[in-house]
Amino acid sequence: MAEGNTGRIFTAVIILLVLIIIAGGIVIWVKFSPGEPVEISLPNDEEWQGSIYIGGEVNLPGYYPFSDDDTLGTLIQAAGGMTSGANRSGLVLNVPANVEEQTAQKIDINRADVWLLEALPGIGETLAQRIIDYRTQNGPFRNTRELLEVEGIGSATFENIKNLVIVAD
Repeated sequence: MAEGNTGRIFTAVIILLVLIIIAGGIVIWVKFSPGEPVEISLPNDEEWQGSIYIGGEVNLPGYYPFSDDDTLGTLIQAAGGMTSGANRSGLVLNVPANVEEQTAQKIDINRADVWLLEALPGIGETLAQRIIDYRTQNGPFRNTRELLEVEGIGSATFENIKNLVIVAD
């Protein structure tokens, strides 16, 4: 009889251990089972673009477009680079608060290269080269009206570009 009771107790213990393991597995599964999936949404990475005024000791001061990929070096290069002997503390950067406040970029006719002068309405490669030849032969322009003395630039052409050009100091 002692052997029969030992066998039943052993069987009962085994069944009890199996039930504990099963119950523990169910508790763990319920407690740590994933519920509804969690959706994570990140805001769209929009590329920022705008315009910036670059002035001071640069060759071509004015407004330039820029994006968040631009560096200070690329912006200075877009403005024709620093003037000779320039001090970086003389650089002026201004991001306008309102786009409507911007004025058109003006081209300094005493410093502009042929390619930049060609961007002016009515000024092609030939007239751009004549402007450079004129300033080489006669010295820097003293005022923008002096463009009328360049062969091929008449009053109609001057009227089209007068608000787009400057003579910087």
